[in-house]
Amino acid sequence: MALISSVSGIRGTIGGEYKKNLTPLDIVIYTSAFASLVARANKKPRVVVGRDARVSGEMVQSMVMQTLVAMGVDVIDAGYSTTPTLEMAVRFSEADGGIMITASHNPKEWNALKLLNRNGECITEDEGVKVKKLAEEMAFQYASVDKLGHISTDDSFLQKHIQAILKYPLVNAKAIAKKNFKIVVDAINSTGALAVPQLLKSLGVSDVIVLNEEMHGRFAHNPEPLPEHLNQLSLEVTQRGAHLGIAVDPDVDRLCFVCEDGSMFGEEYTLVAVADYVLSKKKGNTVSNLSSSRALKEITEKHGCSYYASPVGEVNVVKKMKEVNAVIGGEGNGGVIVPDLHYGRDALIGIALFLSHLSAHKKGALSLRSLYPNYFISKNKIELSVGILLEDLFKKLKAKYKQYPINTEDGLRIDFNGDWVHLRASNTEPIIRIYAESDLETKAENIAQQILRDIREFSTL
Repeated sequence: MALISSVSGIRGTIGGEYKKNLTPLDIVIYTSAFASLVARANKKPRVVVGRDARVSGEMVQSMVMQTLVAMGVDVIDAGYSTTPTLEMAVRFSEADGGIMITASHNPKEWNALKLLNRNGECITEDEGVKVKKLAEEMAFQYASVDKLGHISTDDSFLQKHIQAILKYPLVNAKAIAKKNFKIVVDAINSTGALAVPQLLKSLGVSDVIVLNEEMHGRFAHNPEPLPEHLNQLSLEVTQRGAHLGIAVDPDVDRLCFVCEDGSMFGEEYTLVAVADYVLSKKKGNTVSNLSSSRALKEITEKHGCSYYASPVGEVNVVKKMKEVNAVIGGEGNGGVIVPDLHYGRDALIGIALFLSHLSAHKKGALSLRSLYPNYFISKNKIELSVGILLEDLFKKLKAKYKQYPINTEDGLRIDFNGDWVHLRASNTEPIIRIYAESDLETKAENIAQQILRDIREFSTL
């Protein structure tokens, strides 16, 4: 179906043809390329490997680890993991890199290798280009029998991650425990079933109901934590009289909440609420990407601080956060990055900070949500037609809307007197994403639909 190589790794559907899907050959070649890059800077490198609970995860992880061994790399097998836990595991173990096996929010037929540097962060664009070049040229050499790597296991990383969160200065576990929260968690049949309940119990939340807790990777619904996929969670929150619902994606780097009445807190407002709490305790800059709500900018400026926008993608957000020394950042898809914990999207620290914020609020999540400006984002996507060049398409759109401010830093963003639309090719799927925001849901939808009509019209010319 698809194979996508990006700066951070390789993603595709399992099975099919080499170079057209994520096949065993693709897995071995890209792992070898990454190992070659790591080995250049280290005489005896170590790499941490973990996976979410996808159906293909065990198979892919076995290939990855044995390929690393063949390249002379020592492997630390983290087993089931979340992406943020593996990112921290690289640092905990002082390893030279990491490979997280996950396709994040993609359906079950997908899997991916997410490549991490020695800081537990997504590899840089330059490093990604080098890995891709090594893979294309197969420019790597395997180790002799006396120099093969070996595999050890370590199942302590999740607990270390949770302990680091509990020690984080802005996490108020005592206040959370006093609230006696009842929380429903949708673990979407992946490693959130391990991580989120453990975190909540460590924070003093004893009444935790877990939906879809069997870690078999046959997701009970579309794994992207969007409102249309969370009907079961919403219903369970109201039926059980819970204070909150929590949804994560399969690798637990995206996060959204359901209020006590079953309504959505809004994935865009996960970062907004966490940033509001953080900025109330310490001042500093914030960052989100060009497809994220302007609500973060407003909240940031309310605290007397400065907001900055980056291109879409975790690596781009992190780069901008480092440039401006941001104290909090992330993406509007529910990705929260707390830099003095680690530079990676982390639903677990997001949960802890959100609950600390909610604990200080006299009323519930619905009341907390009412404190923030109401903006609506219409999120759409359209498959890339064969032969269509994005450059030509964007050129036509820029010509049509030339009277409005246009940003081409990442795809094409057009601002309409406060409203905006952002078009860009996805890094994870063969599609164009079209996001539009306005203060009215109908306006946002109308803007998006007009752009979709423009795309179809220009594609047929």
